[in-house]
Amino acid sequence: MDKVEVAMGLIAGAGDSRSYCMEAIDAARDGNFDEARELVDKAVKAMVETHEAQTDLIRDEMEGRGEAVSLLMVHAQDHLNLALIMRDIAEEFIAIYERISRLEVK
Repeated sequence: MDKVEVAMGLIAGAGDSRSYCMEAIDAARDGNFDEARELVDKAVKAMVETHEAQTDLIRDEMEGRGEAVSLLMVHAQDHLNLALIMRDIAEEFIAIYERISRLEVK
C-alpha cells in the first residue's frame, strides 16, 4: 500500500471515529446514555486499524524505512489527533450529561 493510500485510510478511519463521537454527544444530550456509550465503543473500534497504520509508519521511520513526510500525511495526522481528542471529549460530555440528568431528577 502506498503512502497516499495509508494517509487516506488514516483520514477515513479518523473521520468515522470523530463522527461516532459527535453522535455519542448528541445521544447523551438526549439522555440516551447506553447508546452514547455504544457509539464511543464504535469510535474506539474505528480507531484501532487507523492507530495500527500510524504505528506501522512510526516503526518504518524508526527502522530507517520512512519516507519524506507529505502535507497529506500531516493532514492525516491532524485528523487522527482530532479523533483521539474527540473520544476523550465525548466521554467527558456523557459523564456531564449523566450528572445533569441525575440532578434534574432530584
